[in-house]
Amino acid sequence: MEKSKVLIVGGTGYLGKRLVKASLAEGHETYVMHRPEIGVDIEKVQMLLSFKAQGAHLVAGSFNHHQSLVDAVKLVDVVICAISGVHIRSHQILLQLKLIDAIKEAGNIKRFLPSEFGTDPARMANAMEPGRVTFDDKMVVRKAIEDAGIPFTYVSANCFAGYFLGGLCQPGQILPSRSSVILLGDGNQKAIYVDEDDIAKYTIKTIDDPRTLNKTLYLRPPENILSQREVVQIWEKLIGKELHKSSISKEEFLAPMKGLEYAEQVGLTHYYHVCFEGCLHKFRNWRWGRRGFYALSRNQIYQSG
Repeated sequence: MEKSKVLIVGGTGYLGKRLVKASLAEGHETYVMHRPEIGVDIEKVQMLLSFKAQGAHLVAGSFNHHQSLVDAVKLVDVVICAISGVHIRSHQILLQLKLIDAIKEAGNIKRFLPSEFGTDPARMANAMEPGRVTFDDKMVVRKAIEDAGIPFTYVSANCFAGYFLGGLCQPGQILPSRSSVILLGDGNQKAIYVDEDDIAKYTIKTIDDPRTLNKTLYLRPPENILSQREVVQIWEKLIGKELHKSSISKEEFLAPMKGLEYAEQVGLTHYYHVCFEGCLHKFRNWRWGRRGFYALSRNQIYQSG
């Protein structure tokens, strides 16, 4: 089967660089859009040059120049947006809406994957402020995609393992303690943790799969569904030592929220829904398939294995 031509927007970012490598590894003709905004960021320039050395094509494009986006899109069959999640509120929406306008005008794209990769926003209508802004914004982007009639796949990868597991699911920590841990609530709520390289590999595998067209792909490997206590137990087994455990209630967790920066408030409310409410694990209407979970909904699918 002929491989797709893939354009990755945000290819020097945390997930984007993994998507580039995964696309190249799968044999796709891979294009990485580089923007004037990169300036003299030497690390990003070096990364782009390393992609070129591996066989990727570098294509210039700017969100401030519509025709440059259209020209970049016309080179490929598939567009994947991996703009960093640090762009809180309107900035990320604006950039993706500009990209959607370019895709619509180009008229040649067989699949668009917007910058999601976390919790499915369609399931978070009752999320707490200000964290719900992330989900509301993603739904605005989804509506624009569907109103434009652009073929799509939405990827819900749940929790990035690199962010959550290193700190034993404690906000603001990325290295595991060898002495103590604070459990969020009783520490028994389940969440799904997926390695970022695996997220990239699954994402790339979807682009030529007809089963994922105009659907939401959920990455939910059964062995990766763990509570915080189970994560801690794995670490304790690795170091051969039991950690001192204390816990924090949801009221204590939320109490300092108002004194934090806006972006920190957004992040902590996401932790609240995952670790106190178990929003990722409490899916309904799922059944076991031979290779994993499959959603019963007509417009959703999950494949594992």
